Amino acid sequence: MLQSNFSAQDPSRGGQVVPAELAAPQQGLEPPLLLQYWQVALRWKWVIIGIICSTLVVGLVITMLMTPKYTATSRIEISRDQKKVTNVEGLESAASGRDLEFYQTQYSLLAARSLAERVAKVLNLATRNDFFEAHGVQLDGSGSVFGQKGQALTAVERAKREKAAVQILQSNIAISPIRNSALVDIKYTSGSPELAAQIANTWAQQFIEASMDRRFASTADARKFLESRLADLRTRLETSERDLVNYAAEKGITALGTSKSADGRTEVERTLVSSDLEALNAALASATADRLAAESRSVRQRGASPQALTNPAISSLRQRRAEVASELAKLSVQFEPGYPASRALAEQLQSLDSAISREEARVDSSRSTEYREAQMREEGLRRQVETLRLQLGKQSRDSIQYNIYQREADTNRQLYDGLLQRYKEIGVAGVGANNIALVDVAKVPDRQSSPRLMFNMALALVAGFALAGLATFALEQIDEGFREPGEVSKQLQIPLLGSVPNIEEGDALQQLMDAKSSVSEAYLSIRSNLAFSTDHGVPRAFMVTSTSPAEGKSTTSFAMAVVLGRTGKNVLILDADMRSPSIHQFLDADNAAGLSNILAGDNDWQKLIKPSSFKGLSLLSAGPTPPSAAELLSSDRMSMLIEQLLEHFDHVVVDAPPILGLADAPLLSKAVEGCIYVIETERVAVRGVRAALDRLHSVHAHIFGGVLTKLSSRHAGYGYGYGYGYGYGDTADTNARDG
Repeated sequence: MLQSNFSAQDPSRGGQVVPAELAAPQQGLEPPLLLQYWQVALRWKWVIIGIICSTLVVGLVITMLMTPKYTATSRIEISRDQKKVTNVEGLESAASGRDLEFYQTQYSLLAARSLAERVAKVLNLATRNDFFEAHGVQLDGSGSVFGQKGQALTAVERAKREKAAVQILQSNIAISPIRNSALVDIKYTSGSPELAAQIANTWAQQFIEASMDRRFASTADARKFLESRLADLRTRLETSERDLVNYAAEKGITALGTSKSADGRTEVERTLVSSDLEALNAALASATADRLAAESRSVRQRGASPQALTNPAISSLRQRRAEVASELAKLSVQFEPGYPASRALAEQLQSLDSAISREEARVDSSRSTEYREAQMREEGLRRQVETLRLQLGKQSRDSIQYNIYQREADTNRQLYDGLLQRYKEIGVAGVGANNIALVDVAKVPDRQSSPRLMFNMALALVAGFALAGLATFALEQIDEGFREPGEVSKQLQIPLLGSVPNIEEGDALQQLMDAKSSVSEAYLSIRSNLAFSTDHGVPRAFMVTSTSPAEGKSTTSFAMAVVLGRTGKNVLILDADMRSPSIHQFLDADNAAGLSNILAGDNDWQKLIKPSSFKGLSLLSAGPTPPSAAELLSSDRMSMLIEQLLEHFDHVVVDAPPILGLADAPLLSKAVEGCIYVIETERVAVRGVRAALDRLHSVHAHIFGGVLTKLSSRHAGYGYGYGYGYGYGDTADTNARDG
């Protein structure tokens, strides 16, 4: 940050100086980030262009040298739930296939080594030379399946080939799930289009078969366990059923009807004894009813029984008697009782009455016989019922043990049936249709999938930009020099007096003599800014120094003296760089005697002052190189000399030696008001400049500010690099010459 009370050059005012309070907003203006990146790209444009062009060339060469590859694609569908043709559940629950890991597991299985081994085995790839040649693999020996003597591959050679074939398959297979679907593409890339299609189809088919094999293999242990348990339960069931049958035969228990309870137990509803007892009891009830009916009929009056009334013979006789009685009544009305016809009808009527009486007597006799038979039948049935009742009671007591045997047999049968059903389910678990279906068969590709020139060039371009970015970043980190004026205040915490453009053509003196040149405008701006650094204007005595030689300090010293002379001041430029003097060269003067003579003891300094062709400018050269310049500067003669010079000159500009490695500049700083620090663009590292400034601060030297020299237009940041020569048209650059 600028700490002084002066302002930088304002481009909008044609290089004129504006007050600090008006220039403050522009001084604090930070260049936009995009513009900073653009400036970095401009600084390293040739490096960036070189890297990008190199990557493009490398990408083109690699593309041309690559072997053409063909990719065949087969598509399968992997369903979450297995479709089954039977209603039998497998070992896994229906929801187990809905886990989030299901599809990821399937994708991993598609790329598994075991699947690659199946494909290699099915296609016999280990013995196929075309497979290895299609993938650019060099075979050992003669490169054929059979050796030169016609012998087959040895076991070791075949194992190596099988391993190599599996590795080739895994490196060229690609599993590509289709987003938001159950479809998966199996892509295989090879130098042979026919081989690529064959392997892609075989891969899909083997995945389906491997899935079925895993499902059957997963039930193998369960089947073995169930088989052993079934054998044991079968023996126990046979034993329990045999005990049940033997006990039933021993106790005479014959079951006529059984049923299953809700818990699966066998319940005996009827036995032979209970059935016989039930039938005899029903017959006894019927016989008792018949006896009661016969007894009722036998005690009724003769001829009044229903049997007599319904007897057909008796009914016929009674009908005949009624007819005869009717005829006899008719004749009795007409004739006397002794009439022969009447007498004959009377006799016939008596005969019919006798016949009716005999029939009624026979019916009564049959009712008695029927009653006695019904009574005897009832008594016989009752005895049989009692006998069966006693037998059923004994059988009921025996049925307790029978039920025990029955329950044991039912339990064993239930266990056996359950395990047998489970064994059948496991056996038919794989009968259902597979949950993996082949959707599209891979066709022989008619176009190569790689190399793709445009894709590779685009990839090379992206790689070039990435490498260029990394290289630029690395160079920016390595390059610690100052690249733009704004960095001086940020990095060094000293004011920026101004910047001097780089001069590539012409002479610095010629540019300086031209008041319209960018160099002259730059130093005039520096002089104006320097006038704000003190309360009395431009310092009367100041020195110009730098971190290392050839940064432009001598040129800056001379230019400042020339600019001050133009303003009507009487200026003396003092060349204090006795180790490497150069100011006298700017004025084409000799350096036979000078400062070194004065510091060595010559008090007549006036004779050593040399006039110049520049307005108001005089020179005191460095003089002969002393054995020890630092020793001469350590005395008080330098301070006394400056005081004497200021009595005759308005300003004394001291060209001091560079700071690093020398003690001259810190010693000189005690004799002047302060110093101007010159920094060459992209020359000295920031840490070097800071070390030099620390040496000045350690001797309490006052630093008016810094001047950035040899600033190229490509290094000018936002707000810098324009304004010099505004309105003059000619801003030609020339190199600054430094001694």
